[in-house]
Amino acid sequence: MKIGFVGLGIMGRPMAMHLKGAGHEIHVPERASLTPEIRSAATVLPDGRAVAQAAEVVILMVPDTPDVEAALFGPAGVADGLSAGKLVIDMSSISPTATRGFAARVNEEGCDYLDAPVSGGEVGAKQATLTIMAGGPKAAFERALPLFQAMGKNITLVGEENGAGQTCKVANQIVVALTIEAVAEALVFAAKAGADPAKVRQALMGGLATSRVLELHGERMIGRKFDPGFRIKLHQKDLNLALQAGRDLGVPLPNTASTQQLFSACVAAGGADWDHSGLVRALEVMAAGKVAPDAE
Repeated sequence: MKIGFVGLGIMGRPMAMHLKGAGHEIHVPERASLTPEIRSAATVLPDGRAVAQAAEVVILMVPDTPDVEAALFGPAGVADGLSAGKLVIDMSSISPTATRGFAARVNEEGCDYLDAPVSGGEVGAKQATLTIMAGGPKAAFERALPLFQAMGKNITLVGEENGAGQTCKVANQIVVALTIEAVAEALVFAAKAGADPAKVRQALMGGLATSRVLELHGERMIGRKFDPGFRIKLHQKDLNLALQAGRDLGVPLPNTASTQQLFSACVAAGGADWDHSGLVRALEVMAAGKVAPDAE
């Protein structure tokens, strides 16, 4: 297929390269940040409108709801280049409510729309093992499935209404954030009690407490590797979506709210761009003790 790809950051870049590796034609809008790898692999066009005109399917992978809106409907945006029969897939993590509005506007152009946010972080993007949770018409999902299979492994059509994928992603981000907090709390407790956090993590990996977060982010906490994977400011954004949706639905999310406060403490300390495993640093300040010393 001819694929337009808008948003070539930590996640989007390897995702686009997997599509190229699967034999698809890639078209991207000009950006100063484009890497030499992308420039050699893709056709670089002036803007989103030109990308949409050249492509059969346009994929978005940008940070937040306003970024999706700007990419789609801003000056020389994707919507200006759409024609009947094309497919827009938003793989960003954004507001379910806004998603439904964006989909309606794209549908007015005679085009299908899927919201298909992902989980798995930078590692999953690089290894093409992302979890992809989609919302939208089944026929559009089936059309997109070969593309999803080039980027991910666990691929689910959550519902045939737009917004279903984004709702699932918000739920995912609640689970991941609270699990990061639980792992961080346990390792800080272990360190303050005089146990070796690395040995504690090793022991926990063999029991019911095991998880990918304990495996990957527990190791980051012990090794003090807080370069992003997935930035705290982005997870903070996702929890804002969860808390706003909870207010709208009348659903209390008490632990989501407390974990968001820990992310906010990290941001206040200059950690907006830390990996989200860096949440442990807020707990370390509160406990006046670290899981492990920072690298010099």
